[in-house]
Amino acid sequence: MNDISHIKWEAMSDKSLMESIGKFIQSHRLTQNKTQERVASDAGISRSTLSLLERGEKIRIDSLIQVLRVLNLLYIMDVFKIQEQISPIEYAKIKKKQRKQASPQKNKNTNNNDLGW
Repeated sequence: MNDISHIKWEAMSDKSLMESIGKFIQSHRLTQNKTQERVASDAGISRSTLSLLERGEKIRIDSLIQVLRVLNLLYIMDVFKIQEQISPIEYAKIKKKQRKQASPQKNKNTNNNDLGW
């Protein structure tokens, strides 16, 4: 199966992970019909650095970020977003404090002579 959801990322070596990143970059670069020279120039890195990245070799992380920016791929950074999570106990406390029913309407007119007729 080639489905990405079935890849066991934790079982992969660092080299294999870097190669996957390189293939991802190369695939998107080619889909956008951009040369290595153009992407490297726009990213402010050398063409050889981009070539290293696409082959799964070690590069600086800021170079990777610059390439992602040039290829409009920064959306992958969403996986690094920290979302605030609430504990089950805190959730239960919040639910307990929530109103379960409306209060009866209080009569603002306290005049006993007014029978509402």
